[in-house]
Amino acid sequence: MPHTKYDQTLALAGIYQAASLVKQIATTGNANNAQIESSIETLFRFDANTVEEVYGSVSGVSHGVKILRQHLGDKPSRDIDITKYVISLIMLEKKLSRNNRMLEEIDKRLKNIESQFDFFPLNHENNFSKLGQLYKDTISTLGPKIIVSGEQPFLSNERNADKVRALLLAGIRSAVLWSQCGGSRMQFLFGRNTYVDECEKILARI
Repeated sequence: MPHTKYDQTLALAGIYQAASLVKQIATTGNANNAQIESSIETLFRFDANTVEEVYGSVSGVSHGVKILRQHLGDKPSRDIDITKYVISLIMLEKKLSRNNRMLEEIDKRLKNIESQFDFFPLNHENNFSKLGQLYKDTISTLGPKIIVSGEQPFLSNERNADKVRALLLAGIRSAVLWSQCGGSRMQFLFGRNTYVDECEKILARI
């Protein structure tokens, strides 16, 4: 089924949402819990029929849509760190897409984590720890590693580090989705106005 620019925009916003939350945790030690959960939930929506369903609803990625609009607008207000994370996630997705063994490993371990949700709800630190370890064992080995900038007390906190890695994994999920929807680096560079128009339409409906 062909995907629309709306689908591409939601998926790209998902990458920006994950990157923005990573920046917040790394620099302040905190981020909106509902937004974190919305991003992490995308890792476990294996059988979604539409892009919107991957995010639960449009509201699940509304923060990302706002950040995307902010970065691509006529008078863009870009955050260098967020931009760096987004570009790195898109590049890592390309490497991951060529590694079938790693894709299978990620799928198997995500389903194993999901099977424990009766004991540990999604936002339990045990799940963040497992997702963080999954990122370290897989995506982090593809190289180059994403260097997260922030305040050392927050970065050295293991719970924060697990959340950052889990969100980077969610960012990869959205990057995979964006690629599946026909997104490309050329569109990212030269199709900004189209994405901005879609963002404005989405935000007007939220």
